[in-house]
Amino acid sequence: MQNLAPIALFVYNRPDHTRRTLAYLQKNLLAEESRLFIFSDGAKTAADKDKVDEVRTLVKNITGFKSIKIIAREENMGLANSIIGGVTQLVNEFGKVIVFEDDLLSSPYTLQYFNESLAKYEQDNAVMHVGAYMFGLDDKTLPEAFFHHIATSWGWATWARAWKNFEPDIDKLMGQFDRQKIQKFSIDGTMNFWKQMQQFKAGKNNSWAIRWYASVFLKGGLTLNPSHSLVHNIGHDGTGVHSNIENMYGVNIAQKPVKYFPVEIKENQKAHQAIKRFLKNRKGSLLQRGMRLIRQWQIKYVGKK
Repeated sequence: MQNLAPIALFVYNRPDHTRRTLAYLQKNLLAEESRLFIFSDGAKTAADKDKVDEVRTLVKNITGFKSIKIIAREENMGLANSIIGGVTQLVNEFGKVIVFEDDLLSSPYTLQYFNESLAKYEQDNAVMHVGAYMFGLDDKTLPEAFFHHIATSWGWATWARAWKNFEPDIDKLMGQFDRQKIQKFSIDGTMNFWKQMQQFKAGKNNSWAIRWYASVFLKGGLTLNPSHSLVHNIGHDGTGVHSNIENMYGVNIAQKPVKYFPVEIKENQKAHQAIKRFLKNRKGSLLQRGMRLIRQWQIKYVGKK
């Protein structure tokens, strides 16, 4: 496969997560032919500096890719600005990009899926985002890949033509929503995406992902997704910037390649219903929710048992 997309990996102060993420990436079929760009954010506080330095020492010794370039920031940009800046830099240079953060374990076929998708839909302006993560859906009759309007952020890819529509201004984004759009954006009220927008506006989060999803959504863009996740997030242990301690989004990573890519550029309604069911039921019964809250409290305040 020619003209492979560059991989952007964003790291900060989690050496163990970074090591595991890279170990899985190295096992990808196209790793040795891919260019890897590692964006290492500067320490926010003196307390973070040792871990940031540990991550930088780790990535300096990485092999297994066509080329490796480390972009070590002197200042702390924060995750959102780091990702926005890095993605912009690479799509401007290469026309496309594959994006990983430091807490994502990938299938051996994840890079293959991304590169085939980026090549196949390069000229289809309606397709704006390729996601590699998918919830544990209950419908096992779905095709291997499908279109939807949700934009997942745990391993994704895009083109310069789509990224130029990214709108960082939350007021410009929110001003384009009406009640009907909010309902659809929130997957018929099953997910708190609109609340995330409100929280960003209130300064309670600094999410690039919710603004990218909103940018795609407002352009009527579609996203390609696998029905069996090609990525598992290991950041839900309380170490992430925006992650809680929870396992409801845990998945078994697909161990076979995606062979089917939809021809018709249209949202898959069966997949939409399956996503909606998952989101509606993901927190379980009241008892299960209570047990999870207790478990989170124990891990956070008592330490892992």
